[in-house]
Amino acid sequence: MARLEYVQKAVSGRARLGQLKTRKGVVDTPAFMPVGTQATVKSLLPEEVAGLGAQIILGNTYHLLLRPGLKVVEAHGGLHRFMGWPGPILTDSGGFQVFSLGALRTVAEEGVSFRNHLDGGLMHLTPEVAVEAQERLGSDIMMMLDECPPAGAGREYVAAALERDARWAGRAKAARTEKGGALMGIVQGGVYPELRHRSVELLLEHELDGYALGGLSVGEPKEVMMRVIEQTVPQLPRDKPVYLMGVGSPEDLVACAGLGVDMFDCVLPTRMARNGTLFTSTGRLNIRNARYAEDQAPVDETCGCLACRRYSRAYLRHLFMARELLAYRLNTIHNLHQVLGLMAALREAIAQDQYDAFARDFWARRVPEPGEENSSDGGNHA
Repeated sequence: MARLEYVQKAVSGRARLGQLKTRKGVVDTPAFMPVGTQATVKSLLPEEVAGLGAQIILGNTYHLLLRPGLKVVEAHGGLHRFMGWPGPILTDSGGFQVFSLGALRTVAEEGVSFRNHLDGGLMHLTPEVAVEAQERLGSDIMMMLDECPPAGAGREYVAAALERDARWAGRAKAARTEKGGALMGIVQGGVYPELRHRSVELLLEHELDGYALGGLSVGEPKEVMMRVIEQTVPQLPRDKPVYLMGVGSPEDLVACAGLGVDMFDCVLPTRMARNGTLFTSTGRLNIRNARYAEDQAPVDETCGCLACRRYSRAYLRHLFMARELLAYRLNTIHNLHQVLGLMAALREAIAQDQYDAFARDFWARRVPEPGEENSSDGGNHA
């Protein structure tokens, strides 16, 4: 069996319905991957995550390298057994930390050196080290090491980084062994169309198992992000999955699936849940708002999650304001139910060639929460 196989089932405009066939099972696409940074989707059991509709989750190589360490995970038979998740796992390479720890790292041809965020110890991350770590974790889909230039980076800097990324992609593929999972490349190039095209050309030379769009949702205007996605996706092979990294608001999921993206991940649904912002069928609801202090209605009348079936807005607000742990669990259950349910509805709409109608209805129902007009999604990455 191939490490990763993509099968397209239907299309609706540019949106496409498909399946990813991995070593650990099949994933229906478009798919959202909940983020399990520390070998857990925060506050939930693996069984609960699966019950909400997740078929694949994401693990963070950088954080797992630091704790508990690869030896501990290997002693348990790999990340799947360690965390009790039987389905497919995609792991990042640690490359996003190259971006987020920009003040603490040095990038060179060999790789990246930086101080870790726990004890300041020096870490050296190379394409080969990233692949070895992900193989030892038992990842089903591995990401190549890359550099994510910050928003606003100059053209010359971005061009040099993507050329090096392509060389790193070749080294990563050469380092993969027979036991290694699928290996996906990451298209960079900032906001420059010609550089994105150049990155695609260079990565295609390595015939990787799939291709991700990196370096987006890092501070650039939303319209710029959408333009880059719209221009880049058609340049990628139709028989390989397309993964948009670090994007996960309901609005972005609908819009980007319509541009042909197959896979998404983001901490946004779970992070916003822990901060008291809940997704609904009409927009967002800030459960901290005093207007809900005596509200006996569920968060969303149309939602079938545990939180909405059994509890009121007033109760959820009470839990959150009292900092009760149950608040984080119920809010997270709700937000993931919303996002994963949205993906299932998207797949059904594409199967019926009704993506455009689905998207129109989705946008027609959006009603901003008071104050939401000035809010920002920031910090969408693990």
